[in-house]
Amino acid sequence: MIKVMIADDEERICQLIEALIDWESLHMEVAGIAHNGMEACEMVRQIRPDILITDIRMPGCNGLELIENVKKSVEDLQIVIISGYAHFAYAQTAIKFGVGDYLLKPINKIELASTLQKFKERIEERMQLREEQLWIQHKSEADIRLFRANLMDRLMEQKTWEPSIEILQKDYYLQVQEGIFQGFVVKIDADEENANINQAGINIILEKTQTLLENSLKARCTEIVVGIKGSSCIGFVNYADGQTEEVRRVFRGCLNQLEIEKGIFGPVLFTAALGNAIKNAGNLQDTVGQALVIIEERLLKGTGKLLERLPAESTVHEQNILEKYLRQMVHAIEVMSLEEGEEAVSQMNQQMLAIKDLKGCEVRELIYSAAGLFLSQVEVKNRGEELKVFEEQCSLCGSMEQLMGQLRALQRRYVEQMRASREADAVRPVRMAKQYIQNHYSEPITQEEVSSAVGLSAAYFSVLFKKVEGEGFAKYLINVRMEQAKILLRETNTPVSKICQQVGYNDLKHFTHTFEKATGVKPSVYRKMYG
Repeated sequence: MIKVMIADDEERICQLIEALIDWESLHMEVAGIAHNGMEACEMVRQIRPDILITDIRMPGCNGLELIENVKKSVEDLQIVIISGYAHFAYAQTAIKFGVGDYLLKPINKIELASTLQKFKERIEERMQLREEQLWIQHKSEADIRLFRANLMDRLMEQKTWEPSIEILQKDYYLQVQEGIFQGFVVKIDADEENANINQAGINIILEKTQTLLENSLKARCTEIVVGIKGSSCIGFVNYADGQTEEVRRVFRGCLNQLEIEKGIFGPVLFTAALGNAIKNAGNLQDTVGQALVIIEERLLKGTGKLLERLPAESTVHEQNILEKYLRQMVHAIEVMSLEEGEEAVSQMNQQMLAIKDLKGCEVRELIYSAAGLFLSQVEVKNRGEELKVFEEQCSLCGSMEQLMGQLRALQRRYVEQMRASREADAVRPVRMAKQYIQNHYSEPITQEEVSSAVGLSAAYFSVLFKKVEGEGFAKYLINVRMEQAKILLRETNTPVSKICQQVGYNDLKHFTHTFEKATGVKPSVYRKMYG
């Protein structure tokens, strides 16, 4: 609705103007009436009308003074002046000050309505133009945001790309200049393994983090580009030489501010990482990539910090961690043992912690790989989807301990499902028997002893075991003992005679004959070949 204000020192003139027009049909309303110039000035500032109808002569402030004053507070105000024949020249002067039209007394209804209709069209045209300008502005801002998002995607691609300052300015509408470029990451993690925070909540926090970074850095940087990826704000800054320490201080300040506001955000943790400060825009991929590597160091060094140093090379590739984990998990899955699965993760954890200069990114990669190996062993049909879900759950983990907890939870869930589906099946006593064998293979156990332990007769147990396993009890026991003997021969210096006893044989000759039959070589030869 268009707002109209009337200003005249004569009450009857105000009433006449208000009565002459069908305001509703013009989509207008009389928003205020003033009876002197000073009152009119104040009312215009408060009401901010679209149209002012005013007498040229009023007490307190003449028409020219009124027009000059109100135009300063409402620049687009449309003004109609009313004058008598005696003041016609005065009215002509007022038009030079931005008055849209004038009417002579006595006021003619048709002329007033025509003037208001003309003003209505002007106002609506101006409003439409303003809406179009806002739409163009918003569209332009949206396009720029899209260009920047595409730029960050390209910088994080594996394919090498070396942008120049000219390309960044022309193709991505950035205000970058010669100086320093530096990549950064601000990461959000849950502060506990099962923190109740969803992606919608994370997105709100990330948007607030992005705004904080932009507002804090824009006064000190030539340009700042920030994109939201997963649970991180990833980007780069461009600033003048000599400002590196000041920019670092601003990042620390942003991190401190986020830490202060954790109570508002909920159960989250914040960590920031800076890549190397570089002068060549063509190396943008390097500094952003460095920040992505450095941010993973929080898994070992803790969250809530500004991390800046690239980790040293480690010896993780020499440790055969995944091979050892897989060997333990194969048996744990076979006998559906939660305890053995837990032990496999615990040992992997200990082996990783013992590695000198272990990297945070290596920790994450090892755990993702372990999860993939585990899912392949339990024969999950939608393995790719399950692994993706697992990685999403791990994305909010801010420590190695939390990641290990996710791996344990994955193992536990599938092993429990396997147990539940087979618990009432005939496999259950065979599983129990295999677990018993695993725990007692170093002892002189018999089929009768094992069948008694699982609550079956020896005869029925013999048939059931062979049906489920595809081989008899005796052969299975020999295979378990031989596999253990192989491990001891490969990984220890224990004498063969001692190994013989450790895998349940009292007769060295019998053990040697059995081992040779199973492997094709004597124990001593096997040790030389694989030890």
